[in-house]
Amino acid sequence: MEYRDYYQILGLERDASQDEIKRAYRKLARKYHPDISKEADAEDRFKEVGEAYEVLKDPEKRAAYDQVGSGYHAGQDFRPPPNWDEGFEFHGGGYTEADAGAFSDFFESLFGRGGFSHGYGGARQQQFHARGENTYAKIAIDLEDSYHGGSRQIALKHSELGPDGRPHLKERKLNVKIPRGVTEGQQIRLAGQGEPGFGEGKPGDLYLEISFNPHPLYSVEGKTVYLDLPVAPWEAALGAKVKVPTPAGEIQLTVPPNSRGGSKLRLKGRGIPAAERGDLYVVLQVVTPPASSEAEKEAYSEFSRAFSFDPRSNLGS
Repeated sequence: MEYRDYYQILGLERDASQDEIKRAYRKLARKYHPDISKEADAEDRFKEVGEAYEVLKDPEKRAAYDQVGSGYHAGQDFRPPPNWDEGFEFHGGGYTEADAGAFSDFFESLFGRGGFSHGYGGARQQQFHARGENTYAKIAIDLEDSYHGGSRQIALKHSELGPDGRPHLKERKLNVKIPRGVTEGQQIRLAGQGEPGFGEGKPGDLYLEISFNPHPLYSVEGKTVYLDLPVAPWEAALGAKVKVPTPAGEIQLTVPPNSRGGSKLRLKGRGIPAAERGDLYVVLQVVTPPASSEAEKEAYSEFSRAFSFDPRSNLGS
């Protein structure tokens, strides 16, 4: 398969602006239109010009074409490398007066044949309308946002055509309503915030996938929230009432007597406040205080004499 130099076909340099590409296409499309041209190869040239424009008018296709074709010349043997288009998002082509079904094998190997269905038989017969594509992004929120809900301003980067006719990353800011009870992995739909439509087609939607920022206290699995709670040995052994933080506010928790490290205390309905509320589990972590002073060392000695407890009894003699 031979490499096609779309810039050469349109008589342009590779740094041509988008307006220059459009003007070159219109000029050549009029020149080689089969209904009016006297050139012997008018139909082939018209299709060739339409194919070149189909690629170079689209910022993402153009950027991908420039990358994969770097170092190639017209007519040179060409095979696209595996995963050559990784990292590019193609949004379809839109209307041209070229018959995309008659585009070359070179075009098909890069972009396929779909999406360009209008023929070239004279004047435009109907207006092309198409709904814009849906777009997707991931945003991270705090766990507390799920408990309380509210509005947040987010910044998203997307590709826009710059003055030089090339795609550039731009940032747009959106105010997003965070619904109370949203869970990690859930999507928030922003109607009409996706890609613009063609013609009178409506814009697509933007879907935001929710993730939670790492939290210094809590971990989350679905709607269930976990908190590791440090307790002193005497609190675990004798029982105690302790203050415990939760994402919804501080509560008082009763630690049962003879609790062990790793024990889970379930607080029903205090997890993610979804339609079916999750639970919050307090996982007890028994923390042994250091014996730094003489008095503390003596207290440990008295403690050991008071018990016949052997923590290694299950290991045998």
